[in-house]
Amino acid sequence: MAADPLPTSHALPSPFSTSTTPLTLIAQGAEALLYHTTFLSPTTPCALKIRPAKPWRHPTLDKRLTRQRILAEARVLVKCLREGVAVPAVLGLDWETGWMAMQWIDGGSVKEAVRGRDVSVNGADGVLKGLMRRIGRAVGGLHAAGVVHGDLTTSNMMLRPIAGETADRLRGEIVLIDFGLATQTVQEEDRAVDLYVLERAFGSTHPREEGTFPEVLEGYREVFKGAKGTLRRLEEVRMRGRKKSMVG
Repeated sequence: MAADPLPTSHALPSPFSTSTTPLTLIAQGAEALLYHTTFLSPTTPCALKIRPAKPWRHPTLDKRLTRQRILAEARVLVKCLREGVAVPAVLGLDWETGWMAMQWIDGGSVKEAVRGRDVSVNGADGVLKGLMRRIGRAVGGLHAAGVVHGDLTTSNMMLRPIAGETADRLRGEIVLIDFGLATQTVQEEDRAVDLYVLERAFGSTHPREEGTFPEVLEGYREVFKGAKGTLRRLEEVRMRGRKKSMVG
């Protein structure tokens, strides 16, 4: 990702306000800023998520929402790690000042890898299908843990290099990131919508590779015992989506 300079309009919370490590802004959303920096030690890289105070909200409400959202995201990440789902570990947080430090994940996003792949290489299609299967397994493991992501896109999936593997940009371990909209649920409808969001996002972001999406669902079936019911519900969600598109 292209790095932007640190915006001066946002005051940094302690201990980052006195850190000697520079903070590099890597993403900015409506609710939070995400930086690359270090945590406690210069040798511990981290992704720092800061939720600045929202001046248009009542201060008491703003603090309550910030606390709820930071704790909810942290709990989901801890649960995922406990269940064996590859996500960033929580290194520290402070809901009073609105920040959470997470493990820094080396590698690039799946979005970057798919867009930048070399289609002329022998076996390129097979490597892509393998990546899609791994995405499906990652999402299946997430749902098996009782969590839905809420914003599944290839931008929110990292490819962490695996020691000893070929340095192919499509290889590596799928690590799911950005759990700001995640919830803990066991409802088929919620899981189906999660998959539908991913399917739609993949089709719009990677139209040339859209035909490989069924590999995601195959990988999903491989690891999640409840896949049959969820995929049946996915068909219903698709039907609703098509009707909505026709009506406008």
